[in-house]
Amino acid sequence: MSAAQVVRSEWTKIRSVASTVWTLSLAVVVTIALGMLISALSANEFDNMSPQSRLSFDPTFISFAGTSLGQLAMIVFGVLVVSNEYSTGMIRTSLAAVPQRGAFLAGKLGVATALALVVSMVTSFAAFFLGQAMLGEHKASIGDEGVLRAVIGGGLYMTLIAVFSMGVATMLRSPMLSLGILMPFFFLISNILANVDATKKVGRFLPDQAGSRIMQVVTPIGDDTPYGPWGGLGIMALWVVAALVGGYLVLRGRDA
Repeated sequence: MSAAQVVRSEWTKIRSVASTVWTLSLAVVVTIALGMLISALSANEFDNMSPQSRLSFDPTFISFAGTSLGQLAMIVFGVLVVSNEYSTGMIRTSLAAVPQRGAFLAGKLGVATALALVVSMVTSFAAFFLGQAMLGEHKASIGDEGVLRAVIGGGLYMTLIAVFSMGVATMLRSPMLSLGILMPFFFLISNILANVDATKKVGRFLPDQAGSRIMQVVTPIGDDTPYGPWGGLGIMALWVVAALVGGYLVLRGRDA
């Protein structure tokens, strides 16, 4: 099977599975809606903030508040794209049609990543502009220093979350096991490790904690993070590469 046929086949699989379409839709709605809500609440509370809090006020980052929940839907998308075939047994048919496992995985991940990137970028720009509308006089402009980088970075962050999940799902091959590990890790464990003094220096190097730095424009007062926005996204990218390499090695070394 040629590369074009592999890509066409994977595209057909993704768009024909309702769950993957619904999870992407949920990621869009949750990210935008929660971002608008938090932005509106922040605008109402601005006058009551302390002088220090006002100095650290980051209207761009606030509009991405919904990412914390939206990324969970992207995790589900990434896991389902890979592990659906294992849970249904279709993986045997797929590998019989494309025996080159590297080509099979590259086709699947390529199509899913491209789709995740388009959806994430649209979501990021929509979350920013609608969030700024809620902030009123406290809003930022897309032309302000660092803002466009943060908005594009928000789309890249959501995409990398999905791709990381694909790599983990390829290693674990089970949707329940993959979600059972990824969901609590990103929703709970990572935040705890990044906010507890004893583990803060380690927690800041976890994929989501490092990657989310790209969405910040205003550096919080007293922040001592040893990397900048692009450095944080680079750390996240290393996690993603490690997950993908691990997934490929498992796929190559184990039977379907």
